[in-house]
Amino acid sequence: MTSDPDVAAYLARLSSAQRVVLDHLRATIAGAAPEATEVLSYRMPAFKWDGRRLVYYAAFRDHFSLFPASYAVMERLADELTPYVSGKATLQFTAERPLPDRLVTRIIELRLAEVRTKLGRRK
Repeated sequence: MTSDPDVAAYLARLSSAQRVVLDHLRATIAGAAPEATEVLSYRMPAFKWDGRRLVYYAAFRDHFSLFPASYAVMERLADELTPYVSGKATLQFTAERPLPDRLVTRIIELRLAEVRTKLGRRK
């Protein structure tokens, strides 16, 4: 994974408790998409693969958000995502109730498949 220096600046502004949560989320995403690049987009960290955004994430005062960047993925995983859905395309979680790693990995796997399909590629 390569990372934009602006992502490091974003993370540096967070409290240490917030950084711990986002560092874990970042590691989970990077593990599922090791060739992805981390960038800052819409003033939030995001992972992209082959020029396409996979997910965005952010820290807020009292929660964290993951934005899967795909209504199709949100629909496909609706049952698993229901406890975290906040709006049409936002997943909210806290340090006390984080997104399960397996769920984050599944989101990334589906997003990668979706992007590959749009680009006309297979694995």
